[in-house]
Amino acid sequence: MNNFNTIWESHKTIISFTMMAILLLFVGFNQSWSLVLGIFNLCLISAIMALGVNIQWGYAGIFNVGIMGFAALGGISVILVSQQPVVEAIEVGGLKMLFALILGALTIFIGVFLNRRGYNKWLIALVVIIGYLFTRYYFSDAAQAIEKVNPAKSGYLGGLGIHVMFSWIVGGLVAAGAAWSIGKITLGLRADYLAIATLGISELIIYVIKNEDWLVRGVKNVSGLSRPVPYEINLQMSVWFQNMVAWLHQSSLELLPEAEQISRLNEYVRESSIVFIKLCYSGFFITILIALILLANLALDSPWGRKVRAIRDNEVAASAMGKNITRQHLQIFVIGSAIVGVAGALLITYNGIFIPTSYQPLRFTFLIWVMVIVGGSGNNLGSVIGAFIIWFLWIQSGPIGLWFVEMIGNFTQEGNTATEFLEDRVHFLRLIFMGTLLLLVMRFTPGGILPEKNKEL
Repeated sequence: MNNFNTIWESHKTIISFTMMAILLLFVGFNQSWSLVLGIFNLCLISAIMALGVNIQWGYAGIFNVGIMGFAALGGISVILVSQQPVVEAIEVGGLKMLFALILGALTIFIGVFLNRRGYNKWLIALVVIIGYLFTRYYFSDAAQAIEKVNPAKSGYLGGLGIHVMFSWIVGGLVAAGAAWSIGKITLGLRADYLAIATLGISELIIYVIKNEDWLVRGVKNVSGLSRPVPYEINLQMSVWFQNMVAWLHQSSLELLPEAEQISRLNEYVRESSIVFIKLCYSGFFITILIALILLANLALDSPWGRKVRAIRDNEVAASAMGKNITRQHLQIFVIGSAIVGVAGALLITYNGIFIPTSYQPLRFTFLIWVMVIVGGSGNNLGSVIGAFIIWFLWIQSGPIGLWFVEMIGNFTQEGNTATEFLEDRVHFLRLIFMGTLLLLVMRFTPGGILPEKNKEL
């Protein structure tokens, strides 16, 4: 037992990722490679999102419960940047909407300016009310005109028609800008109030996305999004791809009669095109994740990183040494939120459809926090392995639950009430598995699977 503990402590990172790879290979060999690549890609996206949260919580102790809102901002960036503009909607209401937004921003600026200059409160209130009424008039008129333009297929302004990969950067910048605005207001709050504030702002962002149809069609969803990889049908028609698949399956095709070879080759091409596309996405996601981990580790090992950890461990002592606590927290909050925004943009690009109702706190807040806690807060690789474990368990809990019920059924009589009860509620087992795993980790490894390494500050 002591030998096992020694080996685990010295090689736990390699062992953890190796075991995860074995689980993924097991699913690939026993279910399908398309399924395992889908799980793998979503694990990578979740790992990027968990990395952003780990930077906030693990580096600085910032308790952000508004992850869902920043992920949604990354998602709408994909639409606003990569989708083709709806020319008719822009003609009937684009300029008026732009004028309304500028007028609203100007009203806020004037109100803040007058307040800081010490003007009479009634005068400030009058200016803000008048500005709001004019803004609301132009905004409502523009929104109605835009939403009436072919509402079944568009009903919104569309995007800029730029390459979708550029939207990933924009998603991070938009999330960072929102985080800066939110952080200026909320980061002075205590941890519990900060959590409530970020959760409320996150829900507000989702509310706006769902109800402002002119922006991203609201709950009507936006499908057919641009993608950085070719479409499967185009790939299947490519001669080079058909030749590659034929070469890979040459041994099995030669065993078939000539009449069946063409139909079987077509089947191989269809299956291979799906796998190939998902592998292309994997390449993008792996590159981004590795780049972010390298940058995060370099930052953590720098004097800036040591200063941030010193503030996290003892704010009073760090403040006495002349450190600007609020500014450092704001920096971390912006950086972590930007990474979450990038992950949100990647997720929408991979799914190929934007569904505002899919943004639920369970998926985009609770699960991400569990990933960070299980993996090990403060350790970037810990957040990655936590993301892989939790998302794998979240997806595979259904098959695992069915297998578990079948095993119980082998030892009970047919029509057993308890077995039927479990069969009807097998989808709830994922919550039981998740809770059990979290309890086990908290009991035996409170710091997570890969806890933070102690470093001298």
